[in-house]
Amino acid sequence: MALDPATLDRDPIAQLAAWLQEAEAAGVALPNAFALATADADGVPSVRFVLLNGLDADGLRFYTNRASRKGRELAVNPWASAAFWWPALDRQVRVSGPVRLLSEEESLAYWRTRPRGAQLSAMASAQSREIGSRQELEVLVAQVDARHPVEVPLPPTWGGYLLLPRTVELWQSRADRLHDRIEYRRGGDGTWHPRRLQP
Repeated sequence: MALDPATLDRDPIAQLAAWLQEAEAAGVALPNAFALATADADGVPSVRFVLLNGLDADGLRFYTNRASRKGRELAVNPWASAAFWWPALDRQVRVSGPVRLLSEEESLAYWRTRPRGAQLSAMASAQSREIGSRQELEVLVAQVDARHPVEVPLPPTWGGYLLLPRTVELWQSRADRLHDRIEYRRGGDGTWHPRRLQP
């Protein structure tokens, strides 16, 4: 099926939401996983996969340890790019824009929905820092579990981010590598302006 700005949603975030639903319906494993690219103060990039935990008109929400490499990079260079890839549908979406911190209230609300095991791991891990062995890590988790037998509090270094889209590109595979690429750019008044890109 061809991509045509005339038949796509005028709002690329709404179109992304629709494609996420289609990826889930197609049985794609972790359809909400995306590659998140950040860069340090010198512009040196790094990329890793994270999970999309919220999508609305404001942008893309994800949560992580703010003392991790991506957290440290976002603190000094608060811009990022995201890439979704659903091979079963031959589609990808790229999103780029500035990133801001979510409030502690919003971070806490999401934290409370996480399984206890994930909470324990998040509190025990000094993400991205070296550790001597897997056993040491498991001991740290056990210690956190013993200290917090009922409720695991929100760690001071853990929280959410909002990626505010400035550009969104929808890509769909076509025969002979003559792919469809539709890029949306957000104007100063907040309206989206689509254009077709060459593959």
